[in-house]
Amino acid sequence: MSVIGHGIDIVECARIERLWREHGDVFLDRVYTATEKAYCLAARDTAVRLSGRFAVKEAVLKALGTGWRGGIAWTDIETIADEFGKPVTTLSNLTAEIAQRQSVRRWLVSISHTRELAIASALSMSD
Repeated sequence: MSVIGHGIDIVECARIERLWREHGDVFLDRVYTATEKAYCLAARDTAVRLSGRFAVKEAVLKALGTGWRGGIAWTDIETIADEFGKPVTTLSNLTAEIAQRQSVRRWLVSISHTRELAIASALSMSD
């Protein structure tokens, strides 16, 4: 396996919480998949969990080198926790097509946070 790209992003949790409180489901539905929403909303630290997933989405696009451009949706990038709590990221739609063209076969993702900040690192890997 080889590293194709690396992205990192840091998010202020208060900013994500403000967007969530001000825009409610409109914000959540635009940015998060149903599975991500369920996971984050069930947590005691909802804003921190939302912030971590938001940071992953940004980090993945940095690793792909695309940024947010036509056709890419926030919900094209989903991060869930496996049975051990490890974040697992999958792509869909245009974002998955871009990754496939780059020969990305796997993602290694890490999320860390305090009450104030959430950070995510994403490595795109080939076979």
